[in-house]
Amino acid sequence: MAEISVPDGSWTFDSEILRIVPGGDSDVHELRKTLGELEIPLAAISGASFEPSRKGGNLQLRLRPGADPLTDVVTGRLSGSADPYRLTVPKGRTGAAEYFTDEVRTHLMLEQVPSGPCESFLLPGPAVPVSASAGDGTVNFDGERIRLEWSLFAKSVKEAAGPQTFPLRDVEGVEWAPQTGVGYGRLRFRLRGAAPAVAPEKDLHCLAWSMQRYGGSTVLVAAAVLARLAPRTEEPPALPPSRPDDRRQRLAELEDHDALVRRLAELGDLHRSGVLTDEEFSSAKRSLLRRMEL
Repeated sequence: MAEISVPDGSWTFDSEILRIVPGGDSDVHELRKTLGELEIPLAAISGASFEPSRKGGNLQLRLRPGADPLTDVVTGRLSGSADPYRLTVPKGRTGAAEYFTDEVRTHLMLEQVPSGPCESFLLPGPAVPVSASAGDGTVNFDGERIRLEWSLFAKSVKEAAGPQTFPLRDVEGVEWAPQTGVGYGRLRFRLRGAAPAVAPEKDLHCLAWSMQRYGGSTVLVAAAVLARLAPRTEEPPALPPSRPDDRRQRLAELEDHDALVRRLAELGDLHRSGVLTDEEFSSAKRSLLRRMEL
């Protein structure tokens, strides 16, 4: 098992699941604390990297498109300390971060995890009911209905129309964007058959804010809605029937693969306990990986 624990949070990886727990430090972004603990299956990960800096660096996890509703709805616009898949690492823990990155990359290669899109979400998204307040109102989502209630900061067109409630089945899409420059941040729901969208501050299906960059917990509402929209229903391609010889060969390959994975885990334990030096561990691991490629 690989693990790293720093004031910003703790990450553990057991070759199948990567668990992320945000730290309790006051500098940890409130959005990450609200999101809470995450469990990411290896099949949802496309890569990991450690980006060194003068004060230490950042451990960054990348997920496959279509694996996580939160990642899909933010499209890279949830950055810096608000990113739940980013861990700030102090200078004294950079070695542990590099080792953690190496372990994730190794298992991605051993398990031959594809980097392309997933057919369905592998993470469930935020639990419901979920709500958030920002800018001109409050949004509530109970898993079946979305309700928007306006605050004193709402434009007159929204005040005149009053609260808006609509069922999830009428929603064909959800958009989220942070506040940037002089533009509004927004959480917009696209309804089937609705008129073309207008400015966020005048759109009756949109929460808008001009002060908070990320609009509080609005992104969690967006991810919860996206996770529960009609799933993709593409049929997987049919596999041709296999001959007995083919099945025996495949079983032998799987057994050999499992043995190599177990041996790699044993080498990691020996390295962490000090039995193997860094050089010995690296050499043995390279040898195993070469065997996997044969």
